[in-house]
Order: sequence, then structure tokens, then C-alpha cells
Amino acid sequence: MLRAFKTAAPRAQLMRASLRTKQPMLTQRFLRVSTVRSLATGTDTFLQGNNSNYIDEMYDAWRQDPTSVHASWNAYFKNIESDNVPPSQAFQAPPTIGVPTVAGGAAGFVPGSNPMSEDVVTHLKVQLLVRAYQVRGHQKAKIDPLDISFGENSVIPKELTLDYYGFTDADLNKQITLGPGILPRFAEGGKKSLSLREIINNCEKLYCSSYGVEYVHIPSKEQCDWLRERIEIPIPFQYSPDQKRQILDRVIWACSFESFLATKFPNDKRFGLEGAEAVVPGMKALIDTSVEFGVEDVVIGMPHRGRLNMLSNVVRKPNESIFSEFTGSKEFDEGSGDVKYHLGMNYARPTTSGKHVNLSLVANPSHLEAEDGVVLGKTRAIQQYKSDIGEYKKAMPILLHGDAAFAGQGVVYETMGFAHLPAYSTGGTIHIIVNNQIGFTTDPRFARSTLYPSDIAKASNSPIFHVNADDVEACIFVFNLAAEWRATFHSDVIIDLVGYRKHGHNETDQPSFTQPLMYQKIAEKKSVLEYYSNQLVKEGTFTAEDVEEHKKWVWGMLEESFNKSKEYIPTSREWLTTPWEDFKSPKELATEVLPHLPTAVDEEILKNIGNAISEAPEGFEVHRNLKRILNTRKKTVETGEGIDWATGEALAFGSLALEGYHVRVSGQDVERGTFSQRHAVLHDQKSESTYTPLNNLSEDQGAFAISNSSLSEYGVLGFEYGYSLTSPDALVQWEAQFGDFANTGQVVIDQFIAAAESKWKQRSGLVVSLPHGYDGQGPEHSSGRIERYLQLCNEDQRFFPSPKKLERQHQDANLQIAYPTTPANLFHLLRRQMHRQFRKPLIIFFSKSLLRHPLARSNLSEFTNDSHFQWIIEDVEYGQAIAPKEEIKRVVLCSGQVYTALHRKRAAIEDKNTAFIKIEQLHPFPFAQLRDALQEHTSLEDLVWCQEEPLNMGSYSYVAPRIATVLAETENHKGLNLRYAGRDPSASVAAGSKAMHVAEEEAFLSDVFQE
Repeated sequence: MLRAFKTAAPRAQLMRASLRTKQPMLTQRFLRVSTVRSLATGTDTFLQGNNSNYIDEMYDAWRQDPTSVHASWNAYFKNIESDNVPPSQAFQAPPTIGVPTVAGGAAGFVPGSNPMSEDVVTHLKVQLLVRAYQVRGHQKAKIDPLDISFGENSVIPKELTLDYYGFTDADLNKQITLGPGILPRFAEGGKKSLSLREIINNCEKLYCSSYGVEYVHIPSKEQCDWLRERIEIPIPFQYSPDQKRQILDRVIWACSFESFLATKFPNDKRFGLEGAEAVVPGMKALIDTSVEFGVEDVVIGMPHRGRLNMLSNVVRKPNESIFSEFTGSKEFDEGSGDVKYHLGMNYARPTTSGKHVNLSLVANPSHLEAEDGVVLGKTRAIQQYKSDIGEYKKAMPILLHGDAAFAGQGVVYETMGFAHLPAYSTGGTIHIIVNNQIGFTTDPRFARSTLYPSDIAKASNSPIFHVNADDVEACIFVFNLAAEWRATFHSDVIIDLVGYRKHGHNETDQPSFTQPLMYQKIAEKKSVLEYYSNQLVKEGTFTAEDVEEHKKWVWGMLEESFNKSKEYIPTSREWLTTPWEDFKSPKELATEVLPHLPTAVDEEILKNIGNAISEAPEGFEVHRNLKRILNTRKKTVETGEGIDWATGEALAFGSLALEGYHVRVSGQDVERGTFSQRHAVLHDQKSESTYTPLNNLSEDQGAFAISNSSLSEYGVLGFEYGYSLTSPDALVQWEAQFGDFANTGQVVIDQFIAAAESKWKQRSGLVVSLPHGYDGQGPEHSSGRIERYLQLCNEDQRFFPSPKKLERQHQDANLQIAYPTTPANLFHLLRRQMHRQFRKPLIIFFSKSLLRHPLARSNLSEFTNDSHFQWIIEDVEYGQAIAPKEEIKRVVLCSGQVYTALHRKRAAIEDKNTAFIKIEQLHPFPFAQLRDALQEHTSLEDLVWCQEEPLNMGSYSYVAPRIATVLAETENHKGLNLRYAGRDPSASVAAGSKAMHVAEEEAFLSDVFQE
């Protein structure tokens, strides 16, 4: 400590030089080290980060107007800049600066010798006190309506006490100059100073009232100053009588809706919002404010709690529709449907200013936070179609969370990580934590390791606003501030609305089993409507009669809707997150026989695409090894022979883009391709520039976007699913780095991709691309888990489809599962996605080894003329390397890359009596195609299913009963049994050693040919 003062003279020289050259960093460093840290050991943490430059600001203010700072600082700065003051005297230690006493803190200082500097010390201590309120004030704020978790009943930070700074009651009347670091906005009214008492009272009001703010963790000084300008003002918010009337109306509707449901349906679960009803007027204010900033579309995701209230009062779903769902009316004329508090909705709602906003509430399952990525992806797609990428003014996502879920579900962190990624940013998400202070029956102490559920948001530099759900006007202020933040900085913002659950986890629960004390307090609570109406009556804005009259009117409106609900006939549109206007619904397509799909493309167009994807702009330096790959790619398309997998895929993407479709591909390392196969984005070897050939095919092409994702599956897969919902005219593909990595996105696969159309009538054409194939790379790089996807499929294995059902196999399917083995078949499969009159999710498994295998090559003729996707591919060597079809004794059915091993084995043993049939599409199953193919094998004696996967995995359990159904429809093979050849059952997906992998493969190949 003393060493700092011994070096004061040379530091003063630095100080003087810095002031003359206006280098504030040296000023800041000198004052922090030699003055502040010596003054208040243990408190210098308050000057770290973006606020450590208060003294720089004070110096800048002094240079403009010496009277704008305290007289002691005026003298100090004059001495520093005076040439008459020797460097050794430029800094004089204030009388109270010295070695701290044993007590520490800012109170125990040994007196010095310069009486003129005592005010400097006081000013610095007050500055630290104000800083403490900015940093720690939220911990003292009255944000908990139950007074059990946060605020006054908690431990008050010592930095917010007078004793910490050595202040006594006698100091409370001292006048403190306002300015940088001490409530500068209060000085704008002409006041130059406030007493210490007034400063503390104002800090208590600003930082410790019904809301608390966390923002000092944000590294941007601009953003922190922006918040201070809106928080540190004498009256942060004040509403006119008309505004209060609107707030009251919204509170009455929110509270009356919950009470009405409780009265009419006392035995039904509804996951009501009681205890946090203020979120409804808050949301409506947020949306109104955002619309004034230019927002046209708002996409909302939320859990089940409060969803019905949100549907009714924010999204404007007809109340008679909601009530009809309670009475048990049949909600869906097809599909399974879902419980009412999982359903979505879209609606164009007018705002208070007369504008309209499109609101979309995304349907979601009970898997909390699963919809986060879906909401962001859907928002991003809207921005894409509205040319809003980069501006982010027209579409905005809002996510509501439970406190336990926000802190506990990893997908929250995954999706918050998208905030500023070029291909995933949505220009800021407004997160609203409806903080019930409990997770089902789990106390927060056991649900998270931090004080607040929102603490995770600090990692994304988001401001966090905590607010008491009982103070509706404070809630409106916070929601509006969040809307303004998002509009200004296009980054995430968190609202932690602290309330409670009046009825426990649901209305049939008994929460007192596990939270007796909490629910004793809740039983004594008044509703937010009572608190607010009493406040308005007390202040004279309205009379008690006014309030009661409006409550009766709202209740009467609810009664009217309830009576209408008995005859209400719902429409499918009510549950749709996205309606897809002008695109035929499944019901409209139900009786249509779809024509043969024209997925082939003219040869000239394909050659133009092949040329474009093989070249870079002039002056662009491509890696020398990549040049060879691109030249080969160009040659194969020009000659029409030997087109490989990546080229076939690029031809599909390019042809769709030229037809005006938007193509988006994302996933980990998709730009180059995990296996160095795609090279969709070229990198200049001498600069940072990149070039995407498929986005440079034509001036009027559809947008082609391909981007590496963050290392996330759950979040990114949800994002791409959400993206696919916005328009049927986009081919959206997500690709896993390895197929089994989709495991961590299983919730999205199970709850959304496989079931959304059945549950919510929500259609999607998302393509999920999964590398799959046993190459001896161990358990985690072999299997994409085909069996899991096949288990999700809805086609009945027991019955051979009727001719009518055969025509509708794809229309009636919930998923398409394919494992193509040729580039041409992949080409047609991708194009088929966009050329049909309906959309179904497509799961593509692709082999790593087939990316470059000579057997996995296609000629250009397979992309043109009358070519199309082949559900099965029969052996091409009938009557050549093997016997004619009618003489074949054994047929091996298989799917995917195992075909190459079978082919190699058959050639090695010179077997002439075995033929292979590759099943390229597993679901819908090729019942008719396989029946017709087997019919032609009149001498068939042995039918084998061969797979690489263990018996308890792979496709066998799915195909076996279906093949049996097919055999029963043949003329000659009704009694034929299917034989299995593959790996034995296993707990692990694959062998961990290459030698064991090879031995297992040889064993099942020998079994196929019965060696």
C-alpha cells in the first residue's frame, strides 16, 4: 500500500502527460491504483469492467466545465495540469488515506495531512456506494411477492450499508456533487448536488424497489450507459389515467379468465397462471411497443403454464373455442390431437395504435424448453422471406420459461448461443421467466446452484430485469424496457417475473404435501387485480364502482362465449402455428390421386450447374488439392459418367434453387462436409474471403444458404424444424456430423418431426441427413440408429395396402425413411420433397464409404428424361455375372452400404445363383414394388435379409413382418420364410476394434451364402 505513494511522483508525470494528450486510460489507471484502491481496499471490484472509467468521465466533464465537478476535484485537476506544480507535488494524499485498520473496508483509514482533500474521499466513497447499488441492488429489491426467496429477507450485501464506508447518521445531510458516477441524470433538472440521504433514498427507489436490474456484467459501456439513462432518473415510469385504464382492463381479463375456468371446470387441469397474471398485460405492452419499433411478426414459445390465458388474451384465440375443448368436443377431425394446453395458434392482432401484428404461438410438447429452437428457427425464416436478415426489425421471437426449466434444461443454453451466429441470429430474443419459485415439488435449492434462475443469461451478456409480479405497473415498465432494448441493440434480454403458483403444479395437485410454509403464505395472498384496483382507488384514478362495473362486464363477455361454445365448430386453422396459405391441406388432398412426379432435369441445366459448382471467381485461390476434386466433378457432369454422391446432391440443390426454391443446409461442418465430400463453400488460400458456388447460379435463383452450426444437436435441429414451418417452398436440411449424434436431438425427432402433424396438424418438409454405416470406427461412429426412426413410423405392417392406400402411402405417412445408395436416387429424393403437393419430413441415411465407392456412381442419364426415385433397386447383373432372374435360387434383401460387401463376397466365391435387391426407401414400405420383384423370381428357394447392424438394431425388426405380408400376396412364395443374416444381438452398437469388426462382417457374409 505504501509503495503506491512512494511512486506517486513518476505516476504524476504520467498523469500530467496523459491529460495533456487526452489519453484517459492512463488517467484511469493512475487514479484507480494510487487513489481508489488505497482509499477503499476491498471495494475496487466496483470499478472494474465498463464502469471503471468514471474518473475519466469526470475529467472530461471538468475540461468542458470546471464547475460541473466538486470543488475539490476542480482543484485537483488544476494542480495536475499546472506547469507550476512540480511532479512530486502533483498528487497529495488526502488526510484520510492511509493503511486500513484491522477492521478493513472503507471505514478504517489512518488520517493524512491534507485537509482540502477530505471531500474527495467522501465523493469517492459515495461513488462506490452508488456503484454498489448498481451491482448489488437487485439483491435487496422487493421482487418476491411471498418474501421467502429474494429481497429483504435475504442477506443484505454489506456494500449497501453505511457502516461499510464509515458513514454515520451525521453524514447523511452532507451535500454530494452529482455527475459522473453519482446519479448524473438527476443533475439535468438544475440540481448540482443531493444530500447523502437523498442519494441513498433514490438508489433504493431505483435499484431496490419492485424491480431489480442486473447489467454491470455487460462489457459494452454504451449498453450500460443506455440502461442507466433509463433507470437512473427521478421517475423511471409514470402512467396517465388512460394508460392505467388499459392496464387495469388487461389485468381484469387475465384474472377473470382464470377465475372463470376455475368456476366452470373445477375438476380439469388447465395449468393456470394464478400468481403470475401480470405476464399477460406485460406481454401485450411488450408487443404493442415492439410494433411501434417496426415489428410485424412475433413468434412465441412457452410451456403449458398460462398457455390458455396467453391464447385467449394475447393471441386472441376465440374463448368459445377454448371452452369447447373443455367440454370434450372433438378437437381434431383426423390425427391424434393433443391436450389443450399444448396447442399453438396464429392470429393477426390489432394493436392500440391501430397497426396489426402477426402473432404465432408455437405448439409444444410437455418437454420443457423443447420449443426454444423451433421458435428461433421459425423467426429466422420469416426474416429471410421478409429480407430482414441483418436488420431484424420485422420479426421477433419471445420465449417464456419456467424458473426450474430455464436453469435446468441445457437446450436453453444451446439456443441462447445462437444469438449472434450469422446463420442463426434472430436479432435478439426476449426471454420471460415466469418464476414460480418452485419446480413441480422441487425447491430452488435443489434445482439450481445460483441465486436466480436467470444467472445463465450472463454468459450471453444479456441484461436481466427482476420484477415482482404483484406490481403490475413495474411489470409494464420492465416489459417495455425489454422491448426497447431489443429494438435498439438486437440482442437477448431477460425478464425474471417473480410470482408463485396458486394451485400447485396443476389444479388437481396438493402442493402442501411438500411446501406447507409456502402455501400458507399463498393462501393469505390477494390477487394482482385486488392489489392494483386498490392502488388505483386509493390514488383516486378510479372508483371502486368503476372497477366492479368493468369486472362484471368482462365476466359477462366470458359467459357469452361459454354459451356459444356449446355449438362451436372448430376449424383446423385454429391450431396451426403456420397455416401455409395457398398450399393444399391434407384434407383437400385426401381424395386426389397424385400424378407421377417429374423430378428429372434437362441435361443442359445440369451441365450448367456442374460447371458453376466446379469453378471459383477469377483471382480466387482454391486449395491445390481441392482444384483436382472440382475438376473431377466438372468432368463427370460434362461426360455424363461417374457422378459421385456430393455432385448428385449439389445438382439437386442447384436445380431447386434455379426453380426458385429457397434451399438451406445446416449442421456441424456441413460447408466442407464432415468427410471432406461437399465443399459447398470455397475458401481463398490467400485471404479470408469465401465463395459459395450454389448461391451464384443465376440472378433470379432462390436463395441458397449453407452454414456450419454451433456444436449443438438439440438446439440446431429444433431451429431447422422451426425454419421448415414457415413456408412449404423451402428445402431445409439438417445434417448430423455422425448419425448417432442426433441422439441428443431425440426430443425434437420424437415430439415434433415424427408427431407434429398428427398432434397439431403442423406440416413440415424438413430433411434430416444422417451418416450411417459400419466401417470399423467403433460404437459411436457407426450407426445412425435406423431402428429408432422406423419405430416412429405409422404404417400398418399387418395388412397389404389396398390399391387406394398404395396411391396414398406418402400422403398418409408421418415420416419418410430412406437409405439411398446412388447419387441419382439421392438427387430425385431431394427434388421429390419440393415437387409434391404436400410435405412430409424425410430422414436420409447415407453411407460414408459410398461417398467415393465405385459402386455408388451414377450417369447423367439417370438424372434426366423419365428418370425418377426408385423405391427398390434390383440387381443389375442378371444374365451376366449371375443367372437370369427366373433361375435365381436366393434373393438377398438389404439396405444401404452392406450391398458393397455382399457384392464383393459374391464375386469372390463366384456365386451365380444369388441376386440382391436394395430397398432404398424403408418407409413408406415398398409393398407393391417388392411383391412384383419377388413374383418374377419363380425359382426362389431362399430369401435373406442382410444387415450390418446387430439383430436388435437396424431394420430387421421393422422389415420382417412387412416382408411376410408381401410374401403372402405373391403367387409362388406364400410359405417362404425370411432368413436373417447379420450381427448377433449386442448391447453396444458396434465393435470397438477393426479386427473384430472385420471378423463379424465375414461371419454374416458367410451366413448369407451358407458357406
